[in-house]
Amino acid sequence: MITVFLLVLSNIFMTFAWYGHLKYTSFPLWTVIIASWLIALPEYCFQVPANRLGYSRFSGVELKTIQEIISLTVFSVFSVIYLNEQFRWNYLVGFAFLAAGAFFIFRK
Repeated sequence: MITVFLLVLSNIFMTFAWYGHLKYTSFPLWTVIIASWLIALPEYCFQVPANRLGYSRFSGVELKTIQEIISLTVFSVFSVIYLNEQFRWNYLVGFAFLAAGAFFIFRK
């Protein structure tokens, strides 16, 4: 489960690197680009080991599926808590379809 833990950490950093600046629209674009790159560095420090360790247990497609599900889950929490956006019912329907897709990807 170290792979999943590292992917969760990676996605938290990635989400802030990619979307954290949306609350700071008054900052010049070049400053948020630099800040995003500085946040993305630790993201890579978690992502690369997660994939390296996970590839001994999961296929590449399975790793990517795990990463995408974690990414959407982390972003959903981020958008509600940090961006103050409302979580809507159709997001749950979309997640259900993703879960169904993951079921088939992991089916042997």
